[in-house]
Amino acid sequence: MGLRILALFGLFTMTIFSKSSLSLTPDGFTLLEMRTVLNDTKNVLSNWNYSDESPCGWTGISCHPNDQRVQSINLPYMQLGGIIAPSIGKLTRLQRLALHENSLHGVIPTEIGNCSELRAIYLRANYLQGGIPSDIGNLSMLTILDLSSNSLRGAIPSSLGRLRHLRHLNLSTNFFSGEIPDVGVLSTFGNKSFIGNLDLCGQQVVKPCRTSMGFPVVLPHAESDEAAVPTKRSSHYVRAAVIGAISTLGFVLIVLFIFLWVWLLSKKERAAKKYTEVKKQVYKEPSAKLITFHGDLPYPSCELIEKIESLDEEDVVGAGGFGTVYRMVMNDCGTFAVKRIDRSREGSDQVFERELEILGSIKHINLVNLRGYCRLPTARLLIYDYLVMGSLDNFLHERVDDRLLNWNARLKIALGSARGVAYLHHDCCPKIVHRDIKSSNILLDENLEPRVSDFGLAKLLVDEEAHVTTVVAGTFGYLAPEYLQSGRATEKSDVYSFGVLLLELVTGKRPTDPSFVNRGLNVVGWMNTLLKENRLEDILDKRCTDADVETVEAILEIAARCTDANPDDRPSMQQVLQYLEQEVMSPCPSDFYDESHSDYS
Repeated sequence: MGLRILALFGLFTMTIFSKSSLSLTPDGFTLLEMRTVLNDTKNVLSNWNYSDESPCGWTGISCHPNDQRVQSINLPYMQLGGIIAPSIGKLTRLQRLALHENSLHGVIPTEIGNCSELRAIYLRANYLQGGIPSDIGNLSMLTILDLSSNSLRGAIPSSLGRLRHLRHLNLSTNFFSGEIPDVGVLSTFGNKSFIGNLDLCGQQVVKPCRTSMGFPVVLPHAESDEAAVPTKRSSHYVRAAVIGAISTLGFVLIVLFIFLWVWLLSKKERAAKKYTEVKKQVYKEPSAKLITFHGDLPYPSCELIEKIESLDEEDVVGAGGFGTVYRMVMNDCGTFAVKRIDRSREGSDQVFERELEILGSIKHINLVNLRGYCRLPTARLLIYDYLVMGSLDNFLHERVDDRLLNWNARLKIALGSARGVAYLHHDCCPKIVHRDIKSSNILLDENLEPRVSDFGLAKLLVDEEAHVTTVVAGTFGYLAPEYLQSGRATEKSDVYSFGVLLLELVTGKRPTDPSFVNRGLNVVGWMNTLLKENRLEDILDKRCTDADVETVEAILEIAARCTDANPDDRPSMQQVLQYLEQEVMSPCPSDFYDESHSDYS
């Protein structure tokens, strides 16, 4: 009997010890705590379980081999919602945080500053709000910080200047304001790191900061310790110099005050005249109104309406499917594109309202930003960012100057355009089908960064079963075969159009080039014919002297998948984006995308 009791006691003891040895690590519990505030719509975190001994085999998680502490959280493009839990600060050995291209909201927790070994933070293309925690400046090993395409606000903390190892900073397309601190490593980054934040100023964005009266801000510099103890004799000279300087400054300020007073009076008179004219127009037509999105137009309504009404044929820069496009230059040289929609067109009011509903809530670095709209008695107008380089179609086929699109630039345009379309398909709710993807709807900024434009034909996909719209639109040569036959536009018909766009970048030819038509083909059939004959050199644009065969073949393979005759065999735009990032950009880094900055490095 005693032996039986002893055996049972031993078995019980072994069971207790075995269970305790298999208990989840503290980092595992922290991850599960973070999961409770995430909205996992695709159920990608289904294998995060309490019963596991370690989180190292969980989706998106990798660990240090020696102590099984969490080293990396890599969950991009997973459609995760919710917030980033403050408990992330418990992952003190975390080196990489990649949650980009999701639907996260809320603030960036200050506790992230406790992750002292962090080297890379990717949080771009979410809906994060609030400011940048100053505690991020304590992450001394941080080399990459990408917070672009969110809704972050406030000033940029000067503590970021302490990040001596920071090599890549992207705070673009947010709502930051104030002066960019010119301290430490922050002084080494240029305009590209801050583009799309209209209220920022400083030498990094080549925009001087000004006081409320319009004077340039001159900040005092701290004196050195050596100058803190002057001699008595020098103090008399200093006192006299200060008194003289103050007297001179006072006289100058009085003169400036008088001058400004006179100038402001005259300005008020001019503004009063403008206001009176606008007020009369509004009175005649009560429906006239001006609305801006995100507060992105820092101009009075009277000035905007006056500029819009003064647009004429000399300001025309193009014509879209739903109206004429003008270039509008403000008094301070700020430039915008204005699309005029003729109200006499049948159904134009519905299209206009739909466009507002879609674009007013979208902000992404690779989509043309809608700044506002104006409704006048004779027309309705959309106000967009103006992109100085024009369309890809014009740059690729019409320009006669010496600046050509080399292969690296074309890869950059392909990747950025894919990001924009993938955002429409996978990150907007409800999803958006563009329906008219083509080179003339890809606009380029001064850095040849692409912006997908013209959502006038976009439809919201509400029916999760069919995912179709029924109004035929688009441009011949880019349209998928099933779309031409049935008039049913889907995400896969957009993928086909994007594949044609890729071929346009590779060949330098329009989809309906005369050399194709003469043989009864379009660019897709022409490519397939030449590939069967192994004539790759005849497909590539002769102007791309810097292209390498492996990358060209990879792009053509992606384009072939996109333009498959069977829609079901085409990849999604999210997969297309991953193909471009993983199979093209990573093996062959260009001047624009350094390999160390890849989302999958």
